[in-house]
Amino acid sequence: MSARKIGSIETPKQQVTIGGRQSSLELSTDAVAIHKSGIEFRSPTPFNEWTEMTVALQSPHDGAKLQCSGVVIACSGNKHTGYRVSMVFTGLTDGAQAQLNSMARSELGAG
Repeated sequence: MSARKIGSIETPKQQVTIGGRQSSLELSTDAVAIHKSGIEFRSPTPFNEWTEMTVALQSPHDGAKLQCSGVVIACSGNKHTGYRVSMVFTGLTDGAQAQLNSMARSELGAG
């Protein structure tokens, strides 16, 4: 498995940076949905299922930073319309889970 890193969500820029060993990807926050157990995002490039990733998020409300590790569980789409990537976080501490829950309830949340 290869590891990839998603950069931070920042309020002023409204972008998410996804970086791998050979590429970096800038996404608007409109392309990202935070859930209580993971993240979904639209990508112009595919990600292999079971790819381990590290995601660094920054709350738009209080600037709190959160780093989560997880695994890509689904990637669907094609090169013409883009890909929808779903990732589940693993091994979250109680504090990290509380921060993630707060982000999921914010404008970054899916519901």
